[in-house]
Amino acid sequence: MIRALKHAALGLVLFGAAMGTLTAPSLAQEPVMAAPDKDALFTSTDPKLHANKQVVYGIVRDLLEANQWDKADQYLTERYIQHNPNAASGREGVVRYFIDVLKRKPSPIPTKIKTPVAFVTAEGDLVTVGTVREMKDARDPSKSYTSTWFDTWRIVNGKADEHWDSAVRN
Repeated sequence: MIRALKHAALGLVLFGAAMGTLTAPSLAQEPVMAAPDKDALFTSTDPKLHANKQVVYGIVRDLLEANQWDKADQYLTERYIQHNPNAASGREGVVRYFIDVLKRKPSPIPTKIKTPVAFVTAEGDLVTVGTVREMKDARDPSKSYTSTWFDTWRIVNGKADEHWDSAVRN
């Protein structure tokens, strides 16, 4: 029975290829959109998940947006394990990366985050934030498209202790 189904499926694929009805996937996409109420994504009815999401909200708003890296000890453990290949582990390593390498300058902390957040998920001690990224189309640099950037933090005792993102080496 299984052999017959496999042969039937293979036959359909070969028939479709012969008839020209199998085509490459379309290059169209649904655009990635920011949520209308980004702040609401950083809340939860579960007290532990809510607390973890609030730590990440502070990281996004105070550290990543306002570059208030003097506040890093409020949000990051001293050992902060960094899986971004461009930044060193340890709280001091990530602070040096943003200040010395990226040359980020502090600005006032916004009332609400500005980052285009598409979703936030929390499970156990992990919080993942998906943000909208607009990219230039390599095939046509006059065009752009949206994709998703992911950041995930492990929260330990009210601070981020580990971080993953989708960065590649510079």
